[in-house]
Amino acid sequence: MNADNATFGKFTVGDIPIAIDDVAAIAKEAGDKIMEIYNAPDFNEKIKDPKADGSPLTMADLAANDIICSSLKKLYPDIPIISEEIKNADYADRKDWKHFWCVDPLDGTKEFIKRNGEFTVNIGLCENGKPIAGVVFCPALSPPVMYKGVKNGGPPIKEECDAVGGAAGYDSFKTIQPKVFSEDDVGLTLVASASHNTPETDAFIAKYKNCKRISKGSSLKLLMVAEGSAHIYPRLAPTSEWDTCAAQAIVECAGGKVLQAEGGQFPCEAGQPVRYNKENILNPHFIVYGKVVIKKKKVARKEVSMGGDDDEPPRTNNVLIAAVVGIAAIAFFALSK
Repeated sequence: MNADNATFGKFTVGDIPIAIDDVAAIAKEAGDKIMEIYNAPDFNEKIKDPKADGSPLTMADLAANDIICSSLKKLYPDIPIISEEIKNADYADRKDWKHFWCVDPLDGTKEFIKRNGEFTVNIGLCENGKPIAGVVFCPALSPPVMYKGVKNGGPPIKEECDAVGGAAGYDSFKTIQPKVFSEDDVGLTLVASASHNTPETDAFIAKYKNCKRISKGSSLKLLMVAEGSAHIYPRLAPTSEWDTCAAQAIVECAGGKVLQAEGGQFPCEAGQPVRYNKENILNPHFIVYGKVVIKKKKVARKEVSMGGDDDEPPRTNNVLIAAVVGIAAIAFFALSK
């Protein structure tokens, strides 16, 4: 995860050079701090005050946020930050931002508190409201995994990390891609929220034939679509921009889509990609898809009747062809005598 010799993920925004491995290293440091608290003997005492929206806030959220925001400001002082755990700029001040970081220092706080390991560190970069790069670190997986993607930079990378933060061997770097499928296929895998299920989600999933349903927390659901372990992820419940930005960048870099869907609290452009830096940071409902293809309908062969009883099955074009060939052969032999 050292950017000095990296060839993947180096790009510029304006005249600012960025190395995605530098951003990944920040996410890794934040994730390590989260795991220090996660594994502490006094874990249950580290829950702080509820957030204004009623979701839990932990010491881990705050510690990870401090690491990420201070490090991004040091490396990229001219790129502003939107984060779940800071007082963000008023819309009047940020609406004209061309580039900004969108950060969730601990996505899946409920999963963190449940101690099920399904939480992530998300750092996304937007340009004109569209995600163009993202890193998502999954510190509680075994081994920990880093996902990295940059628009127009080739397929995203899934990197397994060792205990000191480096690559866990030769095979630890893998490119990822989503599944190619038709929505008419039988047995698709759909992933849904572990903590925020809705009747709308159940109804959406019920449309698919003999599908397999998996429940996961945090942005792991988007990553499952990006890497092909799920075909579709419907999110028909509230989320915020920082919940999805980084993982959306990875999904789109892989060739998948994150599309707005009707039914949320706010107007949306159904079928269009989820956008960022809106006046209200809540996302519309959305659906995450791998690579969807439209299957061509099979055209039935036209059958030609050769006479006979009405209850006789009609003969096909092959019969007609055989008859013509037979007649031609008889004529040929007759003329050759």
